[in-house]
Amino acid sequence: MGEAPDRIERQVDVAASARRVWDLVTRPGWFVNDEEIADHQITPDGDADIVHDPVHGAFRIRAERLEPHGYAAFRWFCGDGGGSTLVEFWIEERDAGGVTLRVAESGFTSLEASEEDRRVRFEGDAVGWEMVLSLAAAHVEASR
Repeated sequence: MGEAPDRIERQVDVAASARRVWDLVTRPGWFVNDEEIADHQITPDGDADIVHDPVHGAFRIRAERLEPHGYAAFRWFCGDGGGSTLVEFWIEERDAGGVTLRVAESGFTSLEASEEDRRVRFEGDAVGWEMVLSLAAAHVEASR
């Protein structure tokens, strides 16, 4: 078996302004969803937030870097001391109008888990980002 994958990259075109997409992207844990973008209960935890989702449970997420309307990076922590992944978003204006929203999640090989568990998480997140970006586009476009 080859080396475990470490980085997921996905993107979606959104018929909305960078500001509108930014407003969604910077909501703590907005990407923890299944069928629609929903509000979560957020509990501050030091320099991070605990995002409570009724289906998926609680997740600790910390904003790492925010460059308004263009780039946002978050640290997504895995359980009790199990490491974290870095989730980055880029919002880029399109010549044809609207924006392209790109996401990259990296750091799977540094998670404190078995190679099999890391691979399962990677594969689940790879599929999840496809769904979440589609939800994001639909959500932002519908809120115009």
